[in-house]
Amino acid sequence: MRLRQSGMPEEFYWESLFDVNGLLDRLGIDAGLGDVVELGCGYGTFSLPVARRITGVLRTFDIDGSMVARTRARATEEGVLNLACELRDAFEQGFGVLAGSQDACLLFNILHCEEPERLLREAFRVLRPGGRLFVVHWRHDPATPRGPSLDVRPRPEQCAAWAATAGFQQCPPGVFDLPPFHFGMVFRARSEPRLRTPHRAGQCGPELRF
Repeated sequence: MRLRQSGMPEEFYWESLFDVNGLLDRLGIDAGLGDVVELGCGYGTFSLPVARRITGVLRTFDIDGSMVARTRARATEEGVLNLACELRDAFEQGFGVLAGSQDACLLFNILHCEEPERLLREAFRVLRPGGRLFVVHWRHDPATPRGPSLDVRPRPEQCAAWAATAGFQQCPPGVFDLPPFHFGMVFRARSEPRLRTPHRAGQCGPELRF
């Protein structure tokens, strides 16, 4: 299922909208992380820099085959070997990794989707206890040059409420300002018993999905 208002501009323009390394530094995405899963690779804007920083494998996916092809091509061109990218519909197939297997999950510019809590529950499922969830989104500001319309663009307090419902605890300082146009938040997965739910047809692997 494609997300509402999820169209991508040209690659050069898109990447001009982020200070990628500054953003990753601010959030604390570094060599302390092992395996990481990312929802929505896009052009690989964040996928490749994150893969270079971590000690494990970055698993990323997208519903758009052209984005998957571009991210794979860039990884090959730039010699990034610890990146696995595949075509996947997260709503139909889950994230495609085992429960409790990931150190971190990246949900960047994605929580304006129709069912944000559903994605957050899946993020909780795949994270080990204490694993980190990194959320980035456009500021709720009409002056931003892009981003979903304000009526579906989440505010930080909405993201925090959804994450708490899914089993996450917010890390200080709460909300990061990520110039020029974004905010960020970091959460940790609580060490709670993880309930198994019935397997749904069409989903990959033995683990149970959301």
